[in-house]
Amino acid sequence: MKNNKIWAVMRKEFARFFGDRRLVLTTIVLPGLMIYALYSFMGSAMGNMFGTEEDYAARCYAVNMPASAETLLEAGLGTDIEHIGADQTDEYKQLIADGEADLVIVFPEGAEKLFDGTAVPSLNAPSVSLFYNSAEVDSFNAFDGANAVLQGYESSVTNLFDVNVGEEKYDLATDEAAAGQVFSMMMPMLLMMFMFTGCMSVAPESIAGEKERGTIATLLITPLKRSHLALGKIFSLGVIAILSGVSSAVGTILSLPRLMNFEGMNVDASVYGLSDYLMLGCVIISTVLLLVALISCVSAFAKSVKEASTALSPIMIINMLIGVTAMLGAAPANGVMYCIPLYNSAQCMNAIFSFAANPVHIAITCGVNLAVMGILVFLLTKMFDNEKVMFSA
Repeated sequence: MKNNKIWAVMRKEFARFFGDRRLVLTTIVLPGLMIYALYSFMGSAMGNMFGTEEDYAARCYAVNMPASAETLLEAGLGTDIEHIGADQTDEYKQLIADGEADLVIVFPEGAEKLFDGTAVPSLNAPSVSLFYNSAEVDSFNAFDGANAVLQGYESSVTNLFDVNVGEEKYDLATDEAAAGQVFSMMMPMLLMMFMFTGCMSVAPESIAGEKERGTIATLLITPLKRSHLALGKIFSLGVIAILSGVSSAVGTILSLPRLMNFEGMNVDASVYGLSDYLMLGCVIISTVLLLVALISCVSAFAKSVKEASTALSPIMIINMLIGVTAMLGAAPANGVMYCIPLYNSAQCMNAIFSFAANPVHIAITCGVNLAVMGILVFLLTKMFDNEKVMFSA
């Protein structure tokens, strides 16, 4: 019987929410689509900003360039280098400043000795000058390539050993480690933000909105326990908030490979297994229920949706700061830290995405969040019983 009454409240909330197509679209569908589109666009934009087109040939010029150096540089840069006279240096430097040329390499007089093995090492070694424009991506990339070639040649002349020469893989980081580094840094903060905004989009309207419209009185005069009313609202709003959060999270996970592609990073959510997603799901559900209960209590005090949103702004900032703590390092090993509501959720997410989750810490987090939710449900029940709170003008 008790469950039927709670379910009746939940059905009412679901009918109100899912009966409004615009509300479903803006709360559940659009967040994920907008985040996916935004992050994908950002990834493409940053890729264009920091990358060079594959078929682009840098416009490079050189003064006093020896033939052996020309062979090395043209192979390294993948383009032909045009010879110019020393008296043209200033002219081509201006072209670089204007974005009409990419690189000018000025070799010292007698540079042939530097590349034929006859030069004698000296404390006052001659300098090779590379002129480029760091504000132009193509120019900077040309400088970076030429500098790498020249530095590599210079060190090979007098060095005693080489480092990481050959085709063997020297970077031993696995795909799991690469994905874990990115997801553990970004996702806890984003998920905490998504969950809170999802709860804020539905909870104030359900309670403060009903007070503002005067429909809360109809619910309160029904033969229904206030605790059943509170639980019904929190459970139904929790489901809606979870759907909103999942939409945003899926959009983020799908767009991260595009967002991080400009750095050549391999970010793939498939490295996580079923157990990881189950633990993450438990943490998210307990956190959403806690947030819904908290926001519902604040909304019950408010006279309108606008007033509730204003009162919730400081809590939203605190929630975001808690999410940021997951970016500051590894999750704490001390189990006591997981007794702090919301903070425990962010740290558990950090551990899960880092492949370092502790089931005990997950259990503590879920237990604490549900316990605090229970306290808030009790408080919300008492508020429903208080006419001054419910019918304050």
